[in-house]
Amino acid sequence: MSGYLYRFLKDGQAVIKSKLFPYYSTKSSCLNIALIGVGCNLGDCRKRFNKLFFKIKKDGLIDIVATSIIYKNPPFGYLNQPYFFNTLMLISTKLQPMELLRYLQHLEKYFKRKREFKNSPRTLDLDIILYQKRKIKKGSRLIVPHPHWQNRQSVLLPLEFLKGVKCLKRVL
Repeated sequence: MSGYLYRFLKDGQAVIKSKLFPYYSTKSSCLNIALIGVGCNLGDCRKRFNKLFFKIKKDGLIDIVATSIIYKNPPFGYLNQPYFFNTLMLISTKLQPMELLRYLQHLEKYFKRKREFKNSPRTLDLDIILYQKRKIKKGSRLIVPHPHWQNRQSVLLPLEFLKGVKCLKRVL
């Protein structure tokens, strides 16, 4: 647990802080702003989040404006699996929504994501929660805003730690 600051909540839930979560950039643009949900419940999720952060920086396709805390919380849907670690990334990008989705799916594959069944355990889950203030529906592949995000504690609690961040009002 070295390098991480934990605040334990009820029922095994926790708020976790580290060097990169939360993170706030001082030089990001507000071009196309999106809110990305990041989740994991297999392997060392906190380490994977750090690797994801540096992979995104290296790729240069999106600019990380800010990250939230990491929230450890119970699964929903399929319950017979480990607790999840969730965080949010507020990003700026030149990518349009479908291009961003393809890039995020590429990252999931890079981190060995397997889609065994709905709500199955995963090494990495990346979702576009919001993109600008746009409503997008491309079949079942891309729905923005992400369905039910306003009812998910795994989005709402981390989002509280992004309040006041430059560019956030461009998506809310």
